[in-house]
Amino acid sequence: MLRDRYGRSIEYLRLSVTDRCDLRCSYCIPKGFKGFEEPQHWLTFDEIERVVAAFARLGTRRLRLTGGEPLLRRNLAELAGRLSSLPGIDDLSLSTNATRLAHHAGELRAAGVSRINVSLDSLDRACMHQITGRDSLGMILDGIMAGKAAGFDPIKINMVALRGVNEHQIDAMVAFCIEHQFVLRLIEAMPMGASGRDTSWLDLGPVERHLRRHFGLIHQPAKLGGGPARYLATPDGRTSVGFITPMSQHFCADCNRVRLSVDGTLYLCLGQEDKVDMRPLLRGGASGAELEQAIRAAIELKPEKHEFREQPGKIIRFMSQTGG
Repeated sequence: MLRDRYGRSIEYLRLSVTDRCDLRCSYCIPKGFKGFEEPQHWLTFDEIERVVAAFARLGTRRLRLTGGEPLLRRNLAELAGRLSSLPGIDDLSLSTNATRLAHHAGELRAAGVSRINVSLDSLDRACMHQITGRDSLGMILDGIMAGKAAGFDPIKINMVALRGVNEHQIDAMVAFCIEHQFVLRLIEAMPMGASGRDTSWLDLGPVERHLRRHFGLIHQPAKLGGGPARYLATPDGRTSVGFITPMSQHFCADCNRVRLSVDGTLYLCLGQEDKVDMRPLLRGGASGAELEQAIRAAIELKPEKHEFREQPGKIIRFMSQTGG
């Protein structure tokens, strides 16, 4: 098992297959941005498989496909099938905005993707247009229901809580997820890049207290997946609501993950600049043992914590460049 210098077990890799997206969420990608990574710099499927296999040999068990929007990467189901077949990978999941999921849900489920997280910040069409930059709500809802029909379980809905934008719609989202037995995860926006710093994050502490009273939610001690969310559950236990609080109550002491971007950069923390470029090794003929050695050395660089509150202007890269 990989352990960093603070004793944390690193068993979760978030793998970005593209930094491109068909939406322009206000907290993620600046309007008019065109500086995406050139395709010749993207890791190939063979290179991705090699580096993920090296992580798996070192004890990584959880793998999540992310972006940008991962469904923009051609033949993603083929890659998913190759990765789900690697020895040691026990859990393969996908983060998506679901605009294209209706066309790909069945093949992704057949390829070994078991769980999906879907970004959905509002059930109001105009509000979603404001946040995402296009009329996206209908496509997203169609994708979510196609995912449900394909058998993904659980389906987690990720709602970034934005002060003054969608905070008044949280109750409606909770009710929607209770109705369909989706897991809702409320997320505090982080100051990633100019777009993130321009976003007014919402402290989820008061929101959690309100939802406890309004929906009768109760503490849920069991974790769902490998993420940092703290969960409440409905009294019947059929639905959960999670709170991801990087701003008001960080969870760095339990961090178990690193992120590999589409160009092969291994980011060791969302809120720090520590990183290692894996692409030269992959394209320079490095052996499997050399890849493992590089990963071990990289994990030693993983910082203790982010500094989003202390230094909100520190990270100039935005979220889709890092990988969700």
